[in-house]
Amino acid sequence: MNIGILGTGSVGQTLGAKLLEMGHSVLLGSRTAGNEKAVAWVQQHGGAAREGSFADAAQFGDLVIVATLGTATVEAVQQAGAAHFAGKTVIDLTNPLDFSQGMPPTLFVGLTDSLGEQVQRALPQAHVVKTLNMVSVQQMINPASTGGEPDMFVCGNDAGAKEQTTQLLRELGWQRVTDLGGIEEARATEPFVLLWVRYGLKHNTWSHAIQFVHA
Repeated sequence: MNIGILGTGSVGQTLGAKLLEMGHSVLLGSRTAGNEKAVAWVQQHGGAAREGSFADAAQFGDLVIVATLGTATVEAVQQAGAAHFAGKTVIDLTNPLDFSQGMPPTLFVGLTDSLGEQVQRALPQAHVVKTLNMVSVQQMINPASTGGEPDMFVCGNDAGAKEQTTQLLRELGWQRVTDLGGIEEARATEPFVLLWVRYGLKHNTWSHAIQFVHA
């Protein structure tokens, strides 16, 4: 299918490359068309790789992925134009991380709201699903690289969008996917990234992920 990605950083580029490898067409979007990193990415991958503005990515995608810096996320989707997302599954990978005081980061959205909910409010006619925000991009595209079978969660208000997202996650190799409920459950999954970061700093590794065990 056609997939639009908002964001030209390492997450957008790496995930976009993997989706191309899987047979999808991908348009990498930035604030303005002709972004230097996006153009270089298209030149590297060719074929079904495209670049353009945030609006171009949102309009192009049958499914849209938001992979921007957390502090720029709401502005990015607003700039893309809410009408371009109407009726579509929007996968939100972002985290409300605040690095203003250095490492480790804190959250700029507390436990009574989430960045996922803010994206959903900015895109009232879209079906926002929060997922993949608890791991690095290398784990996103290859969960087995953790050395095990980590868990991933999906949160969103539309059952069909969560099913579409789960199918894509399984194509990426995620076998343990749990539907936590509505988009408000992002209030629980977004803070999890603080634990992920602190573990990485303590052990000087970024190849870890979370696995729940139970009887």
